[in-house]
Amino acid sequence: MADIKQFELPSRRHALARVAGLVAGAPVTAAMAQIDPRPFSEHYRAKGLAEMQTSYDFELVFRGNVSQPVYDYTAHGDGSEFNLQRNRHAFDWVDIPAARTPIAASQVDLSSELLGVKMKFPILIAPTAAMVPLHPDGEIGMFKAATAASGTPMILSTNTSTPVAQVAPAAPGGTLWAQFYPQQNIAVTQQWMDTYQNAGCKGITVTVDQQAAHYERSLMDRNLGGRVRTAGVGTGSSTAVLTGAARYRVNTARLWYTWDYIDTCRKMIKGPMLIKGIQDGEDAKLAIAHGADAIIISNHGGRSMDYGPSTLEILPEIAAAVNGRIPVLFDSGIRRGADIFKALALGADGVCLGRAARWGLGAFGTAGAQRLIEILQQELVQVAAAAGCARLSDIDKSTVKTNFV
Repeated sequence: MADIKQFELPSRRHALARVAGLVAGAPVTAAMAQIDPRPFSEHYRAKGLAEMQTSYDFELVFRGNVSQPVYDYTAHGDGSEFNLQRNRHAFDWVDIPAARTPIAASQVDLSSELLGVKMKFPILIAPTAAMVPLHPDGEIGMFKAATAASGTPMILSTNTSTPVAQVAPAAPGGTLWAQFYPQQNIAVTQQWMDTYQNAGCKGITVTVDQQAAHYERSLMDRNLGGRVRTAGVGTGSSTAVLTGAARYRVNTARLWYTWDYIDTCRKMIKGPMLIKGIQDGEDAKLAIAHGADAIIISNHGGRSMDYGPSTLEILPEIAAAVNGRIPVLFDSGIRRGADIFKALALGADGVCLGRAARWGLGAFGTAGAQRLIEILQQELVQVAAAAGCARLSDIDKSTVKTNFV
């Protein structure tokens, strides 16, 4: 009878020894199995700045550069993220028919004037929080990038990680506006307004669209480590236990805004006042009645109350209600020049870049943000040329076909 030991399974040590032998011979085996003539290194490498072709190229690099909580803060939205997804899907429901007489891109001039600011392209940088965690260049880098990209205006977030007094002088000749979240204390409101305006901000954007946000997906990810954590801006570093109404996802700093408060703000603001977060035609009319110089149609990029319509779907109604009395700006979901064209065709006078601009900064700093903005600018020019639109005024509802569902 044969020794029974020869039929036993090899020990863990013997198994590892066999694996080591296979690894030692791997180069020969790999060479024999490789059927792609390109060097293996070309399959797995990050693209460089000069190779960036679309905004999505930047997102991949951005994701690899930042920590998971910082990525989550940028990527996720409110609740089940229905609005986050619908903001993007809506662009798929708008077609741009080919023009019978397309024109050369060199003939396209999309310049305009917005609230006294001359713009080569109808694009702005939206207010988004905490840019230093994205890249050390932070808000200063974003402002420099925007200014270098044909003088693109930037709206600085209330939750800036760099004081406005340091950001404002960083790009001479640039246009910096500031975002403001309503404060129930009027004295505190005045302090904010004075800080922004004394620093040189030429306009104030009062944000009212952040109504009931709770970033569930991000909080779940942060809590996987077993520690009790609350939501921090981009870091998840807070360990305070939620108490009171906050235990039930009720944010007492919101849901109290009134038009009387907007009237009070209007008296404090020396330059243009923009109201960000309009999602209804009647509210747009009220905004005009209460002194708004422009409105921004926004659902906070899907980070406000979930299960509403996309901003693109409500844009035509609001633009019709405004009827040209004040500029109508638009945000939430812009990723391509074609997206910008569709928003302009449905009634926007300009668009604001949020997540996409953050991708550029987080991927390559100031240079990355500038290149991303310029890519979208040139994509817009190419789409306008293909649609036969030489001027901004040529882009109207006749240049698109909507199929909202």
